[in-house]
Amino acid sequence: MKDILGGVCAPIGFSANGIHAGMRKNKSKKDLSLIVSEELCTAAATYTQNKVKGAPLTVTKQHLKNGRARAIICNSGNANTCNSNGIELANEVCALTAKELGLKEDDIIVASTGVIGQPMSIDPFKDHMKELVKGLNVDGSHDACYGIMTTDTQPKEYAVEFKLGNTKCHIGAIAKGSGMIHPNMATMLAFVTSDVAISKECLEAMVHEVVDDTFNMVSVDGDTSTNDMLCVLSNGMAQNNKIVLKDQSYNIMKDALYHICEQLSRGIAKDGEGATKLLTCNVKNAKTLQDAKIVAKSVITSTLFKAAMFGRDANWGRILCAIGYSDADLDINKVSVTLASSAGDIHVCEKGMGVIFDEDKALKVLSEDEIDINIDLNDGMWDATAWGCDLTYDYVKINGEYRT
Repeated sequence: MKDILGGVCAPIGFSANGIHAGMRKNKSKKDLSLIVSEELCTAAATYTQNKVKGAPLTVTKQHLKNGRARAIICNSGNANTCNSNGIELANEVCALTAKELGLKEDDIIVASTGVIGQPMSIDPFKDHMKELVKGLNVDGSHDACYGIMTTDTQPKEYAVEFKLGNTKCHIGAIAKGSGMIHPNMATMLAFVTSDVAISKECLEAMVHEVVDDTFNMVSVDGDTSTNDMLCVLSNGMAQNNKIVLKDQSYNIMKDALYHICEQLSRGIAKDGEGATKLLTCNVKNAKTLQDAKIVAKSVITSTLFKAAMFGRDANWGRILCAIGYSDADLDINKVSVTLASSAGDIHVCEKGMGVIFDEDKALKVLSEDEIDINIDLNDGMWDATAWGCDLTYDYVKINGEYRT
């Protein structure tokens, strides 16, 4: 497996585009994106667990009941959530897209992101659909990526190449996510494409397995969004032997998908609203996998700990506190903690107790933009990793002025 360029257009048969259609006031920002496959795709998705869901999710769930799709359309700037005519609008977007592409409406995945509860007009879609479709091209992933961004400061775009037997295969992806992000898949918008031939059942299983260990382990601010989902389209154009069992080929593709989703997860956490640091919490030797995950997520969602990381304060007591109030089954008297970065590492806790460490060295370690929190529970054999970011003044500023 190797990283390559091309994003969602790296797999055979995919094209994309992103334009400004007028949903965002800033005309320099793209706000409408489209991804299309030459062939009908096997499709799978996961959705936010928030009880308040954007209308596009309801429509997309209905369209994906048959496990097939061929295009994804997404706008930014308006979430199409809590609107009385939201379902009607989402269906109309699919109808406009399908008509322009010559496809069936139920082969369209629709998504929206932006402000909740704001009136939405179909006019930008009507006025710009021809332009959007006409601009589809095999180098369009970058434009599509920018079209789905809201408060993101960096695009999240990745692709990999790998082999199934002697056949070269590819997976590409774009994602958005910066704030309103908390474990409970989905935690953002992610669109993944592949040219692998795979059954609906295998793709669905793979997506849920990978998401549980990647996107569900990301938290920026503890808020689970209303519109978020991850969807995967796989068109089979690589012409590999179709994956229909959880065999070696399944595991190879799963590793590639995991790599993509891990990179996207890290990118989303690092680009958290106002963030200056990526926090990676590695938990090892837990009694169960669930215990390891609970501890890792508890630490990276601790507001006090996130604030300490912003202040470059090696306040390890906040880590122990977050471990202690989690629902994990553990013995706090066995826990050790080390903080690490490219500047070195400092051991701050052993057997649940503090150890003497060099505060000057700690300041250097915590001054880097990527910090690892390494926790050993010394109580089993299970490991897990979660990703988060520090809590800064700018987070409050961004969200205090989000609508204005």
